[in-house]
Amino acid sequence: MATTADIKNGLVLIIEGQLWQTIEFQHVKPGKGGAFVRTKLKNVVSGKTVDRTFNAGAKIETATVDRRDYQYLYQDGDSFVFMDQRDYDQLNVPATVVGDAAKYLLEQQEVQIAMYQGEPLYIEMPASVVLEITYTEPGLQGDRSNAGTKPATVETGAEIQVPLFVNQGTRVKVDTRTGDYLGRVND
Repeated sequence: MATTADIKNGLVLIIEGQLWQTIEFQHVKPGKGGAFVRTKLKNVVSGKTVDRTFNAGAKIETATVDRRDYQYLYQDGDSFVFMDQRDYDQLNVPATVVGDAAKYLLEQQEVQIAMYQGEPLYIEMPASVVLEITYTEPGLQGDRSNAGTKPATVETGAEIQVPLFVNQGTRVKVDTRTGDYLGRVND
């Protein structure tokens, strides 16, 4: 058991038998009345986000989540196979747990997998990855109908928006949280 003073970003709470990860929190001390903690929580399983308020000093139940470094090996049907960097054990993670991270996973990529009681909860990707553009239309210099961007397909199959000057074969940096183009990479 912990108290609301222990709440921080990334902390996983057990509320009504479900796991909730703290996305944001704010300690509030109003001029009148008692202090409280306002939080934004994300359900680890479903991804649903809710706002929840706790009275200051209230007892909360926390979950012990083990985060380990893994290396992505390959996709096997509906699951993804990762290798533990410490003991080289392989772990099959269902596609439902991998979620949108699958759009940016390349073989040999290092990720963190959060585990609770031996079960994978979610995958933490690096903030950005470098991917190669496998297909994009040539950009027309005078075409400004779509704010100077065009769709492009990267080597993982994901589609992103890139500036008109980016061509097929170019390596680009992509934000894994939003899917936004961050810039070209010169190797």
